[in-house]
Amino acid sequence: MERKVVFSGVQPSGGLTIGNYIGAIKNWISLQDEYDCYYSIVDLHAITVPQVPKDLRKNTLEVLAVYLACGLEPEKSTIFIQSHVSAHAELTWVLNTISYMGQLSRMTQFKEKSRKSEENLNAGLFTYPVLMAADILLYQADLVPVGDDQKQHLELARDLAERFNNRYSYTFKVPEPLIKKEGARIMSLQDPESKMSKSDENENAYILILDKPDAIRRKVKRAVTDSIGEIKYNDQQLGVKNLLTIYSAFSGHSIEEIENKYEGVGYGKFKEDLAEIIIEGLRPIQEKFDDLMKNKDYLERVYKEGAERASYIANKTLRKVYRKVGFIQK
Repeated sequence: MERKVVFSGVQPSGGLTIGNYIGAIKNWISLQDEYDCYYSIVDLHAITVPQVPKDLRKNTLEVLAVYLACGLEPEKSTIFIQSHVSAHAELTWVLNTISYMGQLSRMTQFKEKSRKSEENLNAGLFTYPVLMAADILLYQADLVPVGDDQKQHLELARDLAERFNNRYSYTFKVPEPLIKKEGARIMSLQDPESKMSKSDENENAYILILDKPDAIRRKVKRAVTDSIGEIKYNDQQLGVKNLLTIYSAFSGHSIEEIENKYEGVGYGKFKEDLAEIIIEGLRPIQEKFDDLMKNKDYLERVYKEGAERASYIANKTLRKVYRKVGFIQK
């Protein structure tokens, strides 16, 4: 039976956080055996905000190494750099012509980003959900792992697929969300109502996958809790709830088991233990990352072979799209 296709990607706009790991990459690893997976480092998305070129190149290679260190396998998944597959940009242009300005202007992330960076309010910030749709539709993805904050973008991809299919005849699969119930969204350690983000101005708000043990201990120690003093998973204690989610993800223990273990115990001891669990959980990833970064030839082979495989599928879709819209075949 033909396996279903999964597509996902992460921007190389800085170090990846444990939110990226728990909410996305850790889940991707378990999908490799069940689906045909396409995992991209989406560098075209990264340039919607100004990047230092040498840093973008460094970050892109490091994200690839993190993917592999976390357990993604090139033999099982197609792992590639987005800009190495030109079909992403080409399909985006076609989809732009059937995207409505009103729909794009209602995108929550565009509204948030435009408020934060009015001096850099470029067309890419406005249309990057169309590029995201192209990323997904090129590979005829059946499923897209998304958190709650990305559902709106997937809805746009679904709308554009249906709009194109209705106008030009069936061309794209209409993708469905693949939502992980627990740990899908790790929140800021300083503001548990906001998602953990590597772009946060407060470095104590996030833990990077490559953070050193002392930095992890410091950040967990400073994590926001409350004055209630009980280690319980509920919406009245958002800071503690977030820490419990992280503890569960790294330890493999259920929330209930962790609550029982720390009944009557203060936040200090809980945070000390959590920091050590995160450190030990990240240690093998960090060690493998260090080894991979010493082997640039291997990383180059992985991204080149990945781009070849991705291009083969993407270009098949693009040729079909070009024929449908009326372009003369090359």
